[in-house]
Amino acid sequence: MKELGFDNDRYLATQSEKIKERIRQFGGKLYLEFGGKLFDDYHASRVLPGFQPDSKVRMLLQLKDQAEIVIAVNAADIEKNKVRRDLGVTYDSEVMRLIDAFREIGLYVGSVVITRFTGQAAAQAFQTRLENLGIRVFLHYPIAGYPNNIPFIVSEEGFGRNQYVETSRSLVVVTAPGPGSGKMATCLSQLYHEYKRGVPAGYAKFETFPIWDLPLKHPVNLAYEAATADLNDVNMIDPFHLEAHGVTAVNYNRDVEVFPVLSAILEKISGRSPYCSPTDMGVNMAGSCIVNDEVCREASRQEIIRRYFIARCEQRRGAAEDGSVYKLELLMNQAGVTEADRPVTGPALARARETGLPAVAIRLADGRIVTGKTSELLGGSSAALLNALKALAGIPKAEHLIAPAVIEPIQKLKITHLGNRNPRLHTDEVLVALAMSAVTNPTAQLAMDQLQALQGCSAHSTVLLSHVDEDTFHRLGVDLTCEPQYQTNDRLYHR
Repeated sequence: MKELGFDNDRYLATQSEKIKERIRQFGGKLYLEFGGKLFDDYHASRVLPGFQPDSKVRMLLQLKDQAEIVIAVNAADIEKNKVRRDLGVTYDSEVMRLIDAFREIGLYVGSVVITRFTGQAAAQAFQTRLENLGIRVFLHYPIAGYPNNIPFIVSEEGFGRNQYVETSRSLVVVTAPGPGSGKMATCLSQLYHEYKRGVPAGYAKFETFPIWDLPLKHPVNLAYEAATADLNDVNMIDPFHLEAHGVTAVNYNRDVEVFPVLSAILEKISGRSPYCSPTDMGVNMAGSCIVNDEVCREASRQEIIRRYFIARCEQRRGAAEDGSVYKLELLMNQAGVTEADRPVTGPALARARETGLPAVAIRLADGRIVTGKTSELLGGSSAALLNALKALAGIPKAEHLIAPAVIEPIQKLKITHLGNRNPRLHTDEVLVALAMSAVTNPTAQLAMDQLQALQGCSAHSTVLLSHVDEDTFHRLGVDLTCEPQYQTNDRLYHR
């Protein structure tokens, strides 16, 4: 059982109360820009052990009767089929997925805003599709000189040209399928229209990271920089907060850079800016819910190493810039860690040296490490997965969970009929074979019963794995890293 560093129940209570307080501050109407991932914030759960991936949604459920959701999506992202990398779905599909997910748990989705609309055909088709499903859609347009030409922005030709999003509740949560979708502009446009209608309203921002009341170089905040290395986000001391309050607070460069402009826009809309700093805009209470700082520090150091391996693998595949890797190397240095500090790295490499073939190591929740080697029947990842299940179920390692007579016909099918060159079973194929074996083999069923216990475990492979194996580990909740090299270097296409 992993030691907890974060009190999730305290977080749900204090975070929801902070948002209620901000609603009251503005007379009963708040537009809350919601950054980061709502349903599946696994980064937060990794660096703050005890934080549940769905904590933000659970917190919103405590405000269920007051809240409605507005989803913003950039028309240009729809047009170019931009993909959310962690899920592999386009932004328009992610909007649909978010609507379904919110509705399933009882949160009200009021509308979708298509931002920066200039008549893009794909965006128009998406609007029609949503409206045919009974979802209200509003269009917002590019504003010349945004965000600096404040007199024009806060005018009938600027925000005034945008369609007013009709909302009915006191808390309007503005979220999006990904960055660059126009959440802040949507909130500010709404404030303009509300004040024109004589409705007092406010704006606030909810971001989990960086955590403003932790030190700048705290590993939790360094891990946030690691997670956004490809965006060039940089944590920094909020100079406006220090000047106004004499208190050191951490924010990130984009919010600090845009704050003078944002403050001027708020002043132009309502007559005054309610905030002295970008930190003042936030409603993040995560820092006050850390109950074991060292646990969170160590978890964050591990996250930085994990991000480094991922970046190096993306670089090897040609999908990442060298700058991201260099930045992560710098962050590892600042955190005082190396690749060898990931507990599963050494055992995996040692197993590979011993066998002369690729290997995988998995670290279980109780700290035990099991390994798997490549054989004629199984790849290293499949072998490690079966060995981990055996260890969790107390099954001797030498005992077969799947008879070779079951594996061989699958291999023949792959090679003879499906055109595969690699006969070894991938992790998903092994799990299917294990499930079939469990029908008649009670020991195999014991192993199947342990799948849930893999959630939160870590693994390391000495070679890049196929997307199938990566996806299986992800679905099982195993944090996987790989060495940035292919099993064979004489092929241009690997699967």
